[in-house]
Amino acid sequence: MSPLSLQGAAHGQFIRVALIQVAKRGFDIVVSAIILMVLLPVLVTVAVLVRLDSPGPALFRCDRVGYRGRRLSVLKFRKMVCGARGGPLTTAEDERLTRLGCWLTKHKLDELPQIWQVVKGEMSLVGPRPEDIDFVRRYADDYHDHILTVRPGIFGLSQLAFARENQILDPDDPVGHYVGRILPQKVVLDRMYAAKHDPWLDVRILFWSCVTVVLRRPVAVDRGSAAMKVRRRKSEG
Repeated sequence: MSPLSLQGAAHGQFIRVALIQVAKRGFDIVVSAIILMVLLPVLVTVAVLVRLDSPGPALFRCDRVGYRGRRLSVLKFRKMVCGARGGPLTTAEDERLTRLGCWLTKHKLDELPQIWQVVKGEMSLVGPRPEDIDFVRRYADDYHDHILTVRPGIFGLSQLAFARENQILDPDDPVGHYVGRILPQKVVLDRMYAAKHDPWLDVRILFWSCVTVVLRRPVAVDRGSAAMKVRRRKSEG
């Protein structure tokens, strides 16, 4: 292929990527704004319940690594007692959780305030999970060269595959279990999303996220093709 043809192909790829990014951002703004308006009564109700359940603010922020390696303060409903200390991971039986926090964690409702961060452009509806800086450092090349080239999302391939992460983490060594067994698989999935992402993949991820969050059905994600399907229970096998 001639240098001119290569230049033309590169230019065409650049335009394609730019159009995908514009379409993705437009989709994020419209859909997240609609979700915010529809869920406003729910957001207000949850915020009030958090305040009533235990002393402290309704919201809290946790530091994560965001788009292009920028610092991202992820917004969540507070699910732990105010001033809780400990590791960055939450297990199903975590003693730091409030009564309401257990329920919020189980149903993923603590993540709802992040919809506002999608409107602001700090996050996307669909994208890799925003990770703690210590975990990102362990896979610095994977994150900075690939995963962090797209905005982190509320929903994504790794979020689907490990929707019940807090239930499978080893309560005696959650960080060791996460770093040794779960994080490497998430890196593979998030790298694959960064390489393959397009509007159709985002729509499929949102559909299957509804299946796992609303219908409470576990979803399996193929590590090679990003194909998604309901995970068969052991009793069904």
